This record gives sequence, structure tokens and C-alpha cells, in this order.
Amino acid sequence: MSLYKLNYLDQLESESIYILREVAGQFDRPALLFSGGKDSIVLAHLAAKAFPHGKIPFTFVHIDTGHNFQEVLDFRDQLAGELNVDLVVRKVEDTIQKRKLTEPKGKFPSRNWLQTFTLLDVIEEFEFDACIGGARRDEEKARAKERIFSVRDEFGQWDPKLQRPELWNIFNGKIHKGENVRVFPISNWTELDVWNYIRREHIDLPSIYFSHEREVVDLNGQWVANSEFAVLEESDIVTTKRIRYRTVGDMTCTAAVESEAATVDRVIEEIVATRISERGETRIDDRVTEAAMEDRKKGGYF
Repeated sequence: MSLYKLNYLDQLESESIYILREVAGQFDRPALLFSGGKDSIVLAHLAAKAFPHGKIPFTFVHIDTGHNFQEVLDFRDQLAGELNVDLVVRKVEDTIQKRKLTEPKGKFPSRNWLQTFTLLDVIEEFEFDACIGGARRDEEKARAKERIFSVRDEFGQWDPKLQRPELWNIFNGKIHKGENVRVFPISNWTELDVWNYIRREHIDLPSIYFSHEREVVDLNGQWVANSEFAVLEESDIVTTKRIRYRTVGDMTCTAAVESEAATVDRVIEEIVATRISERGETRIDDRVTEAAMEDRKKGGYF
């Protein structure tokens, strides 16, 4: 008698596909938050696998801060066209004007926090009751303790003390009117899992994930892209480095790492060797306070 066994990537894929199908079955207006980064690209690939015989039943939503990498925006539009999905793009700039929000100041002014308001507006506009995201538990301690089905109140806020138990493969999507659920199908994946899956599935990514030359500025030991949004001082030195990005956010809040890894295999080799998490090494916005991510989530962040 032969036993049916899955390797670890198959197990992760199977779990994620199950979760995506649960979302389609339990919610009326689900959306997939699509940034054009590697995790949301993997999510899109999994969604296509979960529903192979028809259109993906999720509206793709991108919150454009106006500080995004152009390579990522181009890839976003290309992939949305290839998958034939409905793509909704909302701009933080419009939210700033509409709500009369204060534009962030500083050398590298980040709109990372402001995109929460844009996200909450688009959830209200389309009455989304579930928003699928690519967050993983290995990224950051606040994400490590968040459930796969994470309930947000009518203000989009997350209360870590009011999380539902998730036993086995049972996910409870029941909510009151006005509430929504953030769903994280790849919660149990690691950065290395994502890249091994990308290699196995031959998934294309934006070029910034691989080694390339770019003008950067040293910000407290981190290499940040020199862009039109940076407010540099005379003492700042712009230099050209061969770098790649481990995670993708705003140009002003995401640091690069020096790298010669121009292929998926080489990137995987670097990940195996590193002892620093991707957000720990590259996300400037997570260093504002010790609980920066949790504070943002409590306010409605992804």
C-alpha cells in the first residue's frame, strides 16, 4: 500500500490554496492586496492555482503611495493583465488632499503610515469584507502572533487581545456588518520558503529583487535609494552600489542590501547564509519604535 506524501513546499502550497478557497466560500466581497512585491506575486500565483478553471474571484487592490519603485508598478500592471483580474489602484496623494493629511517630513519622508487611510477608504468604497495579504509570521513579531483570519473592527483596527482560536484547518469568517477580515494565506511560510517556491514554479519577479546598480545614500548604515523624494543635506554622499532588495515598500522606507545575486539560485544562497530577517535588515519604518508594526496594525495597517 503506497502512502500519499507531500514535500514541505507542497504542504505549504496546499494549505495556502485551502485558505484562499475558504475566503472565496465564506465572504461576499473579497479582495487581494497586491503590491507587486514577491509575496503578493506568490499569492497571485497561488490564487490562479486555487481557481484554475475560471477567473480569480478576488479584486486585486494596490495602494499607491506615490513613492513606489517604477519597476514594481510596471510589473503590477503586466501581471494583472496576464491574469485578467480586476485591478483597483488608489493613490495616497488623493487621500492626503481629500482628508487634508500632513505630508511627512524628513530626509526620507515615508508615506507608509498614510496608506492606512487610503486602504480603509477603499474597503469602505467597495464594501470589501475580506482582504488577503502576503504577510508572513517570520517577518516581524507583531505578524508572528496574528491569526490567519484576523478580524478588524468597523474602524479597521486590530486588537491583539481579541483574536479567535484557529484549531486545525478551521477558520471562522463570521463578522458583524462593517467589520472585515484580513487573511494571510502564507503566514506559515518563511522568506526561504517563498524563494524556493519561486524557483520551483518559475515565477517572474520585478528586476529590483536581483543585483543591479543604483544610486544610494547611507542612512545610519542602511543603503537607501537616491530618488526625487529624498531631501538630502550637503554632507550626504550619493554613491553607486550593486544592490538588491529583499523586501519592497516605498523608496523612502526600504533599504537595499549589497549583493551580486543576479539569479534566484544566488539569492537563495544569500538567504541561507544571512542571520538577519528581511524586515530587520531593510525596513526603516519598523525602526521608529519597538512596537512600530503593531501600532500600525492597531490603526488599520495591512
